[in-house]
Amino acid sequence: MPELPDVVVYCERLEALAVGQHLDRLHIADPWVLRSVDPPPSALSGRALTGVHRLGKRIVLGFADDLFAVVHLMVSGRLRRRAQGAAMPRRGLAAFDFPSQTFVLTEESTKRRASIHLAQGEEGLAAFDRGGVEPLQATAAEFAAAVTSEPHTLKRALTDARLVSGIGGAYADEIMHRAGLSPLARTRSLGDPELEHLHAAVRVVLTEWTDRLRAEVGDGFPEKVTAFRAEMAVHGKAGQPCPVCAAPVQRIRYADTETDYCAGCQTGGRILADRSLSRLLKDDRPRSLEDLEW
Repeated sequence: MPELPDVVVYCERLEALAVGQHLDRLHIADPWVLRSVDPPPSALSGRALTGVHRLGKRIVLGFADDLFAVVHLMVSGRLRRRAQGAAMPRRGLAAFDFPSQTFVLTEESTKRRASIHLAQGEEGLAAFDRGGVEPLQATAAEFAAAVTSEPHTLKRALTDARLVSGIGGAYADEIMHRAGLSPLARTRSLGDPELEHLHAAVRVVLTEWTDRLRAEVGDGFPEKVTAFRAEMAVHGKAGQPCPVCAAPVQRIRYADTETDYCAGCQTGGRILADRSLSRLLKDDRPRSLEDLEW
């Protein structure tokens, strides 16, 4: 799922390439993608794009007369920049057609999770704000208050949009590794030094990756948005050596989610229980790095 760094770069490039241009039309190729009925897509035709900004993991395109298109890419949605008049791709859901270019919303998944909502006015837009603190703007105290406001594990707190805005599974894994904290640590058990260290890790990881993606895209448009990148420390690296301590990166799965972590850096050598692995191996499952051959 595109998260804060990816969405920031999407917004910056849309703003640089399209703000000031008038939209010819919002072409809806798959009716499932449009999740609102008022205002209709035709209301955007002929209106100038006045600004683009991030709202959590959503991309908000602002048009003249206080009209907004709110795009949520979810897991498999992506925006593609194409020449004006380009054919809708097989996985295309919708297209924002401008006079000289078009931005196509595609989705590789068949689950139809990506969405577009149209909204009128700031009040209509506010309905999409989940309420989480902005991780790059919140003070250490504000951030600590947010993540400890409910009795969650650290991974769940970081990815709960009601608590923290814009972070998903990939960058949460990287943040927890940078902070040296277990994904299953209970947030209310964390002391002030750990929370301050976590806040610092959030700012460093998100800033580093936003800068990295900006440099990668340059004056173009993001075309290779993915949650799995070679430069990541632990996310998507199960079985590979941790870049800090060389211990093999571990993975735990719960329902449709997974977490990658380093037992050497984050859990004092303890291997966290994976429900499926625990059921399969029972007493034979490894419980520490000493039980592994690495």
